[in-house]
Amino acid sequence: MFASSFFAVRRLLPAAVAAAGLTAPVAMVAAASPAFAATTTLYAAPSGTGTSCSAAQPCSLTAAQAAVRSLTSSMSGDIVVELAEGVYRLSAPLRLTAADSGNNGFRVVWQAAPSARPVISGARAVTGWSLADSAKNIWRANVGAGIDTRQLYVNGAIATRARSQVNRSDFNATSTGMRFSNTALNYLNNLAGQNRVEMESVGSFTDRYAPVQSISGNFITMQQPAWNNNNFGFDTFASPFRAGPLYLENAQEFLDSPGEWYINPGTGVLSYIPLAGQNMSNISVELPRLQSLVNVGGTYDAPAHHISFSGITFSGTSWLGPSGNQGYVDQQTGAYIAGNWNWPALTACQSGCQQFEAARPHWFQMPAAVQVSAANNITFSDSQFVNLGQTAIGIGNDANAHASGVGLGARNVTVTRSEIARNSAGGIVVGGVRADAHHPSDQRMVNRDIAISNNRIHDLGVDYRGNVSVLTTYVTNAIMSHNEVYNMPYSGMSIGYGWGANDAGGSNHYANRGLYNYQPRYTTPTTASNNRLIGNYIHDVMQQMND
Repeated sequence: MFASSFFAVRRLLPAAVAAAGLTAPVAMVAAASPAFAATTTLYAAPSGTGTSCSAAQPCSLTAAQAAVRSLTSSMSGDIVVELAEGVYRLSAPLRLTAADSGNNGFRVVWQAAPSARPVISGARAVTGWSLADSAKNIWRANVGAGIDTRQLYVNGAIATRARSQVNRSDFNATSTGMRFSNTALNYLNNLAGQNRVEMESVGSFTDRYAPVQSISGNFITMQQPAWNNNNFGFDTFASPFRAGPLYLENAQEFLDSPGEWYINPGTGVLSYIPLAGQNMSNISVELPRLQSLVNVGGTYDAPAHHISFSGITFSGTSWLGPSGNQGYVDQQTGAYIAGNWNWPALTACQSGCQQFEAARPHWFQMPAAVQVSAANNITFSDSQFVNLGQTAIGIGNDANAHASGVGLGARNVTVTRSEIARNSAGGIVVGGVRADAHHPSDQRMVNRDIAISNNRIHDLGVDYRGNVSVLTTYVTNAIMSHNEVYNMPYSGMSIGYGWGANDAGGSNHYANRGLYNYQPRYTTPTTASNNRLIGNYIHDVMQQMND
């Protein structure tokens, strides 16, 4: 069964309930016989209040979590949190730890009510639009000062942040920024909010963002360290291996095309130009407020465990990391460089150098919207991960990519019969890229026994094109089977990492670059082993990037 038919698959009941032949969970049963595991059901609703969490008086997600915690120590059956139809708008990410876990051989299950499609969202709905500029058809709404975002979701799709595509031939890179020569660009000297403007350079396999500090005298001074970091290594900002589009983004003055938007955090004004056929009186506009939605993870001593999610839509995030002075120094598949390094001259390291190799062991990973680390027996099924401002699901990534501060250590994690679509970066990233991922200092860090099957994964990499549907880095016993993958700007799937640099014996290629002056030349294998791809249907990929 391919994932394109997953919507037709009946959402499964908890195993104990299905085995008993029941069509719905049994509510609040206090005792169980050895032959029958009683299921306790708690009920949640978007407008839920109180602490009873009953069918008649459903509670909020946070109250349901508190109720689960009060019951887990004496579980005699699964605990099911049943989510009614509607949008659950979070004010903070839902953090699940060992205290939220199943015990005594049973699970905690967060699932949709029968026929419901509940949405867990990190966004707020935007209403109250009015026409502000009839000549340009610009509409505005006040969302409150202090709110910033890199994404806006309109009628279920990522809208385009205000931008202007420019010609690379009009710009000359220096060690501090970009000088432009075309007099048609002189208006850039007078842009408002110049330190919020960004330049985006789409290369061969990198999609880089560099924030602007100021613009004057036909010179764009870039913020550091983003500019220096973006201009050493491979496929750099100023010297890409293949010159794709170059954009100036995120200024009110660039708002000139249907489907574009701009937000001013100082005034709280959100502006948008509707696409043809969009009616601002009944349009759906979602403004992200959170940078992640659900964080599942404990510690290596006390991991989160035996938690399931079923029939839930996860939506409405924006990762703000690239908005600071680090920018987004894309390396490959969501890994990036940050911090200060011993930078060579601008033109001295466009196809690798020893100074760049010093940074390689310290790459960061993009934090996902749904995060799982220091956890085991975690399942996502029959769900949707859509309209997310970064990678959708991060499983056992490095610690820097997890809000819990504890990375790696994911075991027995399953993602099945789900859709991952219309997101800014990748679909699922399993594993880390740093030393503890490939040669762990604690064996409990090893990511193992991961199953990704029967999913439909498509239309990703909208803002960060150098990402893929599924990436597994350093993982033991992963299986990716019967997924359908399509409409991707870069590769379909990517399995393995490190280009041999961290394998037993190392790589003479990397020895010649000087990498082993900054990390060991390992004599033992990495944790990547017994990983299988079976029966995946991958089509219409590599549509914009190449390698």
